[in-house]
Amino acid sequence: LNISSVSTLCTGEESWVDSRTVYIGHKEPPPGTEAYIPQRFPDNRIVSSKYTFWNFIPKNLFEQFRRIANFYFLIIFLVQLIIDTPTSPTTSGLPLFFVITVTAIKQGYEDWIRHKADNAINQCPVHVIQHGKVVRKQSQKLRVGDIVQVKENETFPCDLILLSTSREDGTCFVTTASLDGESSHKTYYAVQDTKAFNTAEEVDTLHATIECEQPQPDLYKFVGRINIYLDRDEPIARPLGSENLLLRGATLKNTEYIHAVAIYTGMETKMALNYQSKSQKRSAVEKSMNAYLIVYLCILISKALINTVLKYAWQANPNRDEPWYNQKTETERQRHLIRAFTDFLAFMVLFNYIIPVSMYVTVEMQKFLGSYFILWDDDMFDEELGEGPLVNTSDLNEELGQVEYVFTDKTGTLTENNMELRECCVDGHVYVPHAVCNGQILPGAAGMDMIDSSPGVDGKEREELFFRALCLCHTVQVKEEETVDGIKRGIHQGKSTSFYISSSPDEVALVEGMNRLGFTYLRLKDSHMEILNREDEMERFELLEVLNFDSVRRRMSVIVRSSSGEYYLFCKGADSSIFPRVVSGKVEQVRARVEHNAVEGLRTLCVAYKKLTHEEYEETCRLLNSAKLALHERDKKLAEAYDVIEKDFILLGATAVEDRLQDKAADTIESLHKAGMKVWVLTGDKMETAAATCYASRLFHRNTQILELTTKRTEEQSLHDVLFDLSRTVLRQHGSMTRDTFSGLSGDCQDYGLIIDGATLSAVLKPTQEGTSNGGNYKEIFLEICRNCSAVLCCRMAPLQKAQVLQHFKSTSLIGFCLTTIRIMGKEGRQAARNSDYAITKFKHLKKMLLVHGHYYYIRIAELVQYFFYKNVCFIFPQFLYQFFCGFSQQPLYDTAYLTLYNISFTSLPILLYSLMEQHINIDILKRDPTLYRDIAKNSLLRWPTFIYWTFLGIFDAVVFFFGAFFLFDNTTFTSNGQMFGNWTFGTLVFTILVFTVTLKLALDTHYWTWINHFVIWGSLLFYVIFSLLWGGIIWPFLNYQRMYYVFMQMLSSGPAWLSIILLIIVSLLPDVVKKVLCRALWPTTTERIQVRHSTNLSISNATPTTKY
Repeated sequence: LNISSVSTLCTGEESWVDSRTVYIGHKEPPPGTEAYIPQRFPDNRIVSSKYTFWNFIPKNLFEQFRRIANFYFLIIFLVQLIIDTPTSPTTSGLPLFFVITVTAIKQGYEDWIRHKADNAINQCPVHVIQHGKVVRKQSQKLRVGDIVQVKENETFPCDLILLSTSREDGTCFVTTASLDGESSHKTYYAVQDTKAFNTAEEVDTLHATIECEQPQPDLYKFVGRINIYLDRDEPIARPLGSENLLLRGATLKNTEYIHAVAIYTGMETKMALNYQSKSQKRSAVEKSMNAYLIVYLCILISKALINTVLKYAWQANPNRDEPWYNQKTETERQRHLIRAFTDFLAFMVLFNYIIPVSMYVTVEMQKFLGSYFILWDDDMFDEELGEGPLVNTSDLNEELGQVEYVFTDKTGTLTENNMELRECCVDGHVYVPHAVCNGQILPGAAGMDMIDSSPGVDGKEREELFFRALCLCHTVQVKEEETVDGIKRGIHQGKSTSFYISSSPDEVALVEGMNRLGFTYLRLKDSHMEILNREDEMERFELLEVLNFDSVRRRMSVIVRSSSGEYYLFCKGADSSIFPRVVSGKVEQVRARVEHNAVEGLRTLCVAYKKLTHEEYEETCRLLNSAKLALHERDKKLAEAYDVIEKDFILLGATAVEDRLQDKAADTIESLHKAGMKVWVLTGDKMETAAATCYASRLFHRNTQILELTTKRTEEQSLHDVLFDLSRTVLRQHGSMTRDTFSGLSGDCQDYGLIIDGATLSAVLKPTQEGTSNGGNYKEIFLEICRNCSAVLCCRMAPLQKAQVLQHFKSTSLIGFCLTTIRIMGKEGRQAARNSDYAITKFKHLKKMLLVHGHYYYIRIAELVQYFFYKNVCFIFPQFLYQFFCGFSQQPLYDTAYLTLYNISFTSLPILLYSLMEQHINIDILKRDPTLYRDIAKNSLLRWPTFIYWTFLGIFDAVVFFFGAFFLFDNTTFTSNGQMFGNWTFGTLVFTILVFTVTLKLALDTHYWTWINHFVIWGSLLFYVIFSLLWGGIIWPFLNYQRMYYVFMQMLSSGPAWLSIILLIIVSLLPDVVKKVLCRALWPTTTERIQVRHSTNLSISNATPTTKY
């Protein structure tokens, strides 16, 4: 189970692939500059549907007949049409037609919904610049090279390169919630040479081409180059990166309008490429169903083979071959092989109902209708967001009850992603501003608290430089308006003030904290950053370069020039990326404070700077421009340039930001542990910070033995030795047996928790180099350690590493699982959750989704699958036994109508309703006692012993039906006038006992009774009786022969028949009842103990008299 935002798997390679040339506005380049080679690109239509009006029937039929059961019944139906078989083709054709039709209607409806969604998107109006004017056209008619105008709060219709914006600095703000779930505002930049083209007329005069890579699904990588043709001969070449690329599905925020050119359209957009790469997931229940189906297919073939052999053994006696009036010709006598094969097929047709074709359609209906119980759950509705849970696929409902591993992000999932600056440390002096959170100043906040505040004169300068660094080293934007997204922000004492927005909540917290400490960041205007110091004097710094943050470097830098002409490089980042690059400053004091704050669970950042001479600045610009203009391996060259530039720092200090845990996050994780799940937290935070959060969220307990597999430890000891030490530690207690072998009660054995960092994890999972002596089994040892740990913390993880961890463990033996993704919806709403299987609004709702809904879904569908096989064994095994008493003549035991309607009408609705409504334990008990989840773990209700028990129970019941009726018939006069019953009456008697037994068996298994259950169960039995009376009581004109006329009435007119029905039903049900009573008394499961206790409490409460006041 994957939770939160680790859902984008980056599959694109970084190596340069074939490029494309885009002519902006479809204008040819000037003569003599380059050849004009127009390329063909797809239009902007999005197609998420599977079918069209014309191909629906053939394509849907092809997909349905790929299922082994459907294909099998099709073959049986064709055999019935071709050869002379004992049953009518209707008996196979009608159930198959019903199943195919119901499935086709369901899939057709779902595809119609997709078509509607596609049409809504494709016909959405967009604004395009043509001949200097803004023209409206449908989104699907956009072409690569069109210049598009997008306004605030509109969604980008395709992948665009930003040319200009309404803002003077050429920036715009975007939310990518529908792509990666991040609701924060990201800043994107227009090309410097085109940002002045602000109006439609000006943009239309732009003469430029774009060279870029062909489409690939990686959302975070883009390499290109724009060639701008001015009056000069040579074009101006400017680099294009991901900061210039606006992705389809993202939304423009807090920017009046932008102009951009379309470069990827339709199914070539990055969003579409990511959706296309999603693979079909199969649940453990579906795999069990297919395995059982193969077993029953083998049983069917064995039955047909046995009967064919026995038929010819029977007919070997000349007196038993053919009657004298139907003598075989010589030709017929010589065709033994063909005749034997025909007989084999006829027996296959006779016994084919052992394969439950209607099971698949019942399972699909159960999943589809059952998913609404999550949607209708009021406990999981979030009043603040006005949103409830979301189900994007109903195919994996039962997998919610089979979760063994939970992979979760920390920030925004376990925590609120609501940052607050707690303190900052400058040269060992600690400053604690009053709480400021998202523009809201808490009551009574005035001035600042200072601890150990005696910095001295030199310290005062360093202190102010530190505050200036935090006011300048960021990508925060200032919003002047009073509202954003309809929410009032930045209101203080009734006055409208500016507030900050950024792609990183940490940056907003830091800038707001500086505001409380006396330094206010005002705005970025004309490439100048303006700040207000403590004396209320405005200071202006020219922003020269921004070295953006990335998850590999784990730092960001800015180069600014002060009003006095001095060049500064300010840098902030993780302590592990700053300390090694520092040459002076009070490193030990700051390091001690950083470690102290990390242990408290605070997010820490270090701040450093260095002064640059003019010559150093020029060299820096040369390095950066050279790397930015590279089309091949640009990211690598930029990283090398950053590495050269960001060194020889002077350390200023550090900050500590708090991100509070979500409500009931700790209770949820503790419940997941008790339920036997192993929780992995994947985070980019440093180890101490993440570990503190894990203790607070009860991922680790005080008695948990922590195992460290970190860079620090592997520097002291080789990776090989560390892994073997840890392996010996976890396996010492119970030898080679893993925790997975146990029922998992953590009280029985020592709890282990593993902490590993990103660098070490990469080393462990790295493919083995040929020739290395001992690297081959690192992965297996690591997996063995993980199996024995109840919780794993992966810290210092880059976003791409998180995705790789999931992908890797999906393909290993650690988890033979179906990866189910659940996203935590933030303020971005439902769009963010489209790419996951399920979505919930808060982490705490995961508890009910898994422990209640998952539990119910699994026990319901497990009973459904086993019951279907059971009732079909009961149905067809008497037919097999009957052949021994009719000379293997392929004579059917049941009438055609009964054969056809058994699975469709008589026994279908009770099990469907059971699989939707059953609650074997009360909801409150499931939430209160998570250990009940262990009873259904590892597909326990669909294991082979359980399957064999149900199969033998069905065989036993079938033997009781057949031989009970047979012996009661033997030498017995059944009617008052002495008339004997015929074979159709015998078959009807067996069928009546069968229908009542299998329905009452389900009634005995039902724990949760409602009026709907009563109506469906007793209604199904009543429907069978009424149908039989009508079927045999009326001469139907459309029937050529009516062998069932008056048979049912004649049977019911016999007292012994009534007695045999009641007696045989009791005998059939008795062994299962006895088995349940003995198991509950002698070897009860946790679930059964709870059921007994709950029923006892109910009896006591009902018996206790109440007094009314």
